[in-house]
Amino acid sequence: MLGWALVFAVLAVIAGLLGFVGLAGLAATIAKVLFVVFLVLLVASFVIRALRGQSVV
Repeated sequence: MLGWALVFAVLAVIAGLLGFVGLAGLAATIAKVLFVVFLVLLVASFVIRALRGQSVV
């Protein structure tokens, strides 16, 4: 998921440089959403592993 967020972020930068402002905004929004979902799942994974008594590293 983090990989897809990075792909959309790069796509947003390239589209912005080429003048496709609408596409750049959409790609940036998608990248932000995917990054937030990644962070939520990462924190949830850490919490679940900690509650089970497993190492979180």
